[in-house]
Amino acid sequence: MRYKILTVDDSKTVRIIVRKAFKGYDCDILEAGNGVEGLALAAKEMPDLILLDVTMPVMDGVEMLTKLKADPTLKAIPVMMLTAEGGRDHVLKIAKIGVRDYLVKPFKEDVLIEKVGRVIDLKPLSDAPSKTKSILDAADIVIIDDKPAIIQQIQDGLKHTPWRVHGVATQGEAIDFCARTPPDIIIVSLSLPEESAFTLFRLIRTNVKTKYTPVFALVVKTEAQQQQQAQTLGFSAIVTKPIDLGELETKIAKAMNLDTSQRYFATEGNNLVMRLPENCSNPVLAEAAIYLKPKLSDAVDAGLNKVVIDIHQLKALHMGVIKLLFSAMQTCRELGMHFALVGNAQIISECKGFEDTRGWTFYESLDEAKANLGKAPAGAAPQLAPA
Repeated sequence: MRYKILTVDDSKTVRIIVRKAFKGYDCDILEAGNGVEGLALAAKEMPDLILLDVTMPVMDGVEMLTKLKADPTLKAIPVMMLTAEGGRDHVLKIAKIGVRDYLVKPFKEDVLIEKVGRVIDLKPLSDAPSKTKSILDAADIVIIDDKPAIIQQIQDGLKHTPWRVHGVATQGEAIDFCARTPPDIIIVSLSLPEESAFTLFRLIRTNVKTKYTPVFALVVKTEAQQQQQAQTLGFSAIVTKPIDLGELETKIAKAMNLDTSQRYFATEGNNLVMRLPENCSNPVLAEAAIYLKPKLSDAVDAGLNKVVIDIHQLKALHMGVIKLLFSAMQTCRELGMHFALVGNAQIISECKGFEDTRGWTFYESLDEAKANLGKAPAGAAPQLAPA
């Protein structure tokens, strides 16, 4: 649902400030320069909230508020009054007419957002510039844990990513950090004293800046009761200790809805290169499989017909990897693409031990594979895994 906010103020500057403040949120800003215009626009658009200045020409805010509350179709619209410092007492006197809140001018944008967020469910735009879209983009992750070793472990484990991992030890530090730099992911240790982790979670969810930020619970694997409590409260994910850093990275990427295809697929010259990492766990294989057919289809659509399947980093072969490779080869055949395999000595040796893979042959390097694929004549039949 896209909310409508009507700002009624004779100051164009104030209206500009209001529009700018809500630029990153899923709402429409309607503007009126006085009470008469405001009433007409309110009746036409039925806004979800009215920001109403007290002192205006033609019809001031008090008169407009009185007329609003006397109209059966408009009286339920929440109203927030805007006033100069000297008009605060006046606003409090007219509050009995029906004011949800008030704001003293000049005001800061974050204060306005916070107050409005208490009235309507402000939601950040999905395409806001601050939102990460690719696994290669920077992001801010904050960890709240009173054990420095845990923070350091996560920072070390994610240092290969472009993500900035920050650590704080207390609830107060976390609130201050989120106020300064709203993070993309929040990781909270449930072992914080006096159940402050759960209190912090509730505060995070009541702050408009972090209301939709994914929050992970960090908990010892055997603490089933704490895990259940976190799930009931609405934590986005559970991360158990000891921490599987690969799994944590995958959960972070999923929570931020990142395009992680760059981990496995890249266009290099006239070739699409599919790479598998050294450790192919089931989540990694599942993630790569999601992108397999779309990426190969996109390559064909872009005019490419050569694929190098590079598994030279792989430490060990297992059936999950074999199934993914078979799927990749079959998709290449269906799309009419030439393909070749690149592997290391260990993987080549292990392939000879499987009935289904012993006929596979590999190039020793990516450059060699590209060079041999480049020799394939135009219109040639799809190259099978060399036998």
